[in-house]
Amino acid sequence: MTNIIISAKGLTKTYKQRSGRFGFGTTLVKALDDVSVSVKQGATLAVVGESGSGKSTLARCLLQLQPLDAGEVTFDGRNLAALSGKELRSARRHLQMVFQDPFASLNPRMKVGDIVGEGLLIHKIGDAQERREKVVRMLQRVGLGMADMAKYPHEFSGGQRQRIGIARALVLEPKLVVCDEPVSALDVSIQAQILLLLKELQQEMGLSYLFISHDLRVVRHVAEEVAVMYRGRIVEQGKVDQLYADPQQEYTRNLLNSIPGRHRLEN
Repeated sequence: MTNIIISAKGLTKTYKQRSGRFGFGTTLVKALDDVSVSVKQGATLAVVGESGSGKSTLARCLLQLQPLDAGEVTFDGRNLAALSGKELRSARRHLQMVFQDPFASLNPRMKVGDIVGEGLLIHKIGDAQERREKVVRMLQRVGLGMADMAKYPHEFSGGQRQRIGIARALVLEPKLVVCDEPVSALDVSIQAQILLLLKELQQEMGLSYLFISHDLRVVRHVAEEVAVMYRGRIVEQGKVDQLYADPQQEYTRNLLNSIPGRHRLEN
């Protein structure tokens, strides 16, 4: 039996949104509407959908960065909502995130060595020398070097900055990494390099990924399973190859038809 690293059941999250002619009214928007997903140990589940479908809200709620209205998240056999503050901080070491925008997600006033090593310092892992050695090894694993530790983010290209973001997430040796549109802000020529790097690191480190994307073309190269979100709900879920070959929902077919050069599927 394959181990489940994280499982979410019945997640519901509602936001208040201003409405009316002058914005004095409020409307309730269900960002998550009874969502249930699970990620297997060492595997990748992709969550796809258009902007506003609830993908990023799902990611933030899974990582306990936002409170849920209802539902339960179980990570490594433990209900995250039931953990004390200290226990939750400890669990968060094993729950990391790679962000969409490599330009906005790195502090421009911090050197790369400090950015990558910050999590080690927060979680009190090792002494100064051990932390430095871990940072150097991680930078080398993502294709950068020791000399890059003393540089600032503005000295790097977009693809290199995303490598720094990946190093920052993985230096803590997490069990689950949420990749929130990790290549959408990059040039197409760089996207393939970052996707290949993520796959290599997954195999080396035994990582599990929740991979969020609006692009089914990208998803096919990284995930074994895919969940399609629309208006806060999962409308279709299954093996990637099966979903590509025989999508059951019109929304999924429309997403597939938006892939450039793909043969159009009839509704």
